[in-house]
Amino acid sequence: MVKKSRGLVVFGIYAGIVAAAVLLAFTYQLFVVENKFAPAGLNGIATMIQYKTGFSIGYMSLIINIPLCVLAYFLVDKRFAVRSLVFCFVYSGVFLVLQGTDMSAFQYNAQGHDTVFPAMLSGVLAGFVYGVCFKSNASTGGTDIVSKYISKKQPRMNFFYVTFIINAIVAVTSFFIYATEDGSGGYIYDYRPVCLCILYCFMSSFIGNYIIKGTKSAVKFTVITSHADEITTEIYETLKHGVTRINATGSYHHEEKAVLMCVVNKHQLVDFQKLLGKYDDTFAFSETVDQTYGNFKRIK
Repeated sequence: MVKKSRGLVVFGIYAGIVAAAVLLAFTYQLFVVENKFAPAGLNGIATMIQYKTGFSIGYMSLIINIPLCVLAYFLVDKRFAVRSLVFCFVYSGVFLVLQGTDMSAFQYNAQGHDTVFPAMLSGVLAGFVYGVCFKSNASTGGTDIVSKYISKKQPRMNFFYVTFIINAIVAVTSFFIYATEDGSGGYIYDYRPVCLCILYCFMSSFIGNYIIKGTKSAVKFTVITSHADEITTEIYETLKHGVTRINATGSYHHEEKAVLMCVVNKHQLVDFQKLLGKYDDTFAFSETVDQTYGNFKRIK
């Protein structure tokens, strides 16, 4: 029974990765390639190469990601590498099939007008894909694999700067790549591809981070007080949450105090503050909790 349950979990993980890869392939084919802008990361570079040379994003993805996944297998994490490789094969295969199919009836070709909408749509969908992959210990390849490697070797290093530099290069390069001829041998340059790339990066990062952190965010209160019993009782009766109590001693006056820790729903923040305002000799501070685990009752 345990083996069967574990097998279903693994199947569900790979099914999610495959579905995410299919979704990203459709996203690029329907919203990106026809609207002359480059998305984030190495996929953005592959998009610009396809635009200038006709060499498919699908093949470029395989050329870039197969060596990276092999390196990740030996240097990072075997399971992560295998799942990332599965994503890359499915994504590239589906994209190549779509590229050889007439998708004009479904493609969002803004024809240079209101291109902000396909950039927003593709950014949201790509962010969803990134979130699903990271929660499944996988990646979409490219800079994600590099990020995983750096995080393992240099946990204190902020990979944000590496990602920012790569995306900045993509955005600046797109300014020249998507220039159009003016008919007299010169070129007309437009900042629109740069803005669309930045918008895509913002939307995909925002949605991806939201999915990775989850929706079970809450607020943690740490309360130092002389009225521990009264506050604990009122929290339970009013807010329906339990409290963890720790006995403590002040370092200055050496007075005995109680430290109360309580995690409440975000919409209960104001109610908790009002509750604490009733008691003197009480000090508290709050912290945002990105995710809650275990038996945490969400009061509506």
